[in-house]
Amino acid sequence: MAKEINGYKRKWGDRRDGRRVKTTGMQTIMGHLYPNRTDAEVYLNDTFDVTDLLEFVKMKNEQHPDYRTTLFHCIVMAIAKMVKERPLMNRFVSGRRTYERFGISVAFVAKLAFDDHAEEALLFFEPTDDDNVDSVSHMIVDRVQKVRKKGSEDKAGVDQLLDTFAKIPRPLLMFVVKFIKWLDFWGKNPRAITEGDPHYSSVFLSNLGSIKCPAVYHHLNNYGTNGIMVTVGTIHDEEVLMPDGSKQIRKLVDIGATLDERIGDGFYFARSLKLVHHICANPKLLDKPIGEPSGFDYR
Repeated sequence: MAKEINGYKRKWGDRRDGRRVKTTGMQTIMGHLYPNRTDAEVYLNDTFDVTDLLEFVKMKNEQHPDYRTTLFHCIVMAIAKMVKERPLMNRFVSGRRTYERFGISVAFVAKLAFDDHAEEALLFFEPTDDDNVDSVSHMIVDRVQKVRKKGSEDKAGVDQLLDTFAKIPRPLLMFVVKFIKWLDFWGKNPRAITEGDPHYSSVFLSNLGSIKCPAVYHHLNNYGTNGIMVTVGTIHDEEVLMPDGSKQIRKLVDIGATLDERIGDGFYFARSLKLVHHICANPKLLDKPIGEPSGFDYR
């Protein structure tokens, strides 16, 4: 248990994926009053002005036509920077105790093809403090291209594991799932099950705009450790009243987020949302490493 992770020496009570943290009496009791993550959901929905961000994306694609950056890549990067700067957003409650992850992890779902019957693949990656929007965009493009190239006939990781479990007879599968959930409660699930599973990510995103769907509420899951679910809607034009009193047609996108209120309070969540707004409004911050502070004034 004395193994060091990112300079931190693990202690008794820590998990493989996070260190145990002390919380207030209210947060501790909330873990018992609301033992399930779905009992403690809070939903935020906001509209983001992405006009300048889309110009930034256009510039990036002119510079690097081989790896096309998208609005979704930028939002992933902005959220990763926010999680790094706002550490409570990287906490989770499991087994009625609160932990803080050792690193940031981001997950999302990719359709293997834009077809009603096409399968989906679960993608998971862990950006580092040195990553910026270019490296994050490359990672996402590489993962999506690889999984679509392999297709449903050559799955790997968590997708392959799920397909294997699905072949187990129902009575036995019920017992296996119950046992896995028991291990999950105590933080003892083997790495083979948790590695690459979006349910164990810091943030789980769904790019609904890619299928022309608006941002919607998406529930959390009681299994795993994920406590932040984000949906990104479609880009649309809307007349906006600018600070100087003029009106302009701007590019807007709706973003919805479901959070586990046991990891923080509304004030902390609101400030974290403002930080994402600030990063999207100042896209040059995306060129800076995730570990570099944004300089945002929270007052």
